[in-house]
Amino acid sequence: MGNNVVKWSSHPGWPAQLGSVRVAAGVVSLRPIRLRDGSVWSRIRTRDRDHLQPWEPTGTGPWEARHHTSNWPGLWSTLKSEARKGHMIPLVIEVDGRFCGQLTIGNIIRGPLRSAWIGYWVAKDVGGGGVATAALALGLDHCFGPVGLHRVEATVRPENLASQAVLRNVGFRTEGLLERYLDVDGAWRDHLLVGITQEEVVGTVVDRLCRAGKASWA
Repeated sequence: MGNNVVKWSSHPGWPAQLGSVRVAAGVVSLRPIRLRDGSVWSRIRTRDRDHLQPWEPTGTGPWEARHHTSNWPGLWSTLKSEARKGHMIPLVIEVDGRFCGQLTIGNIIRGPLRSAWIGYWVAKDVGGGGVATAALALGLDHCFGPVGLHRVEATVRPENLASQAVLRNVGFRTEGLLERYLDVDGAWRDHLLVGITQEEVVGTVVDRLCRAGKASWA
């Protein structure tokens, strides 16, 4: 008899359930995106437009239309496909088990480079509570651990002081200025390029936060 079992190719670090880390806002953990996340994703993204739009790439069409629940299945499918190919790791940020944002590890390159970029967004109501810092720390430890990367980079607008502070808290250092790098909120914006390599992390990034009194293992 033939074997009709479908076997998905597996890649280091996907899928993954990461955490849990306690910060001021609650217990932060990361998990893979789910098809049923669509309604809460749409609700938060629509509600927090003024909080999110100034820092995100310019899209086609009105914000509300792009973040309607009906668009989530297609986005979910694309992200899952890229994850299965080993190009990306799309994760949900949860606080006390509640969807509060997303963290994505993208453009994963193997071979002698072994690098990726990392990006995130969090809901306005948990901003300033250590959620983004904890999520990035978990994501970086995953990159330098199971995923097997050597370097992770991110970009941030010079005006986004809050996000710069988050990136510094987990150990990123500024490498340069990318002029007119990305079309954000309707104009070409300069971005700072920040990076971190595996050798710069002593122990884990989460351990560093715990030693600094900014988090604790839950």
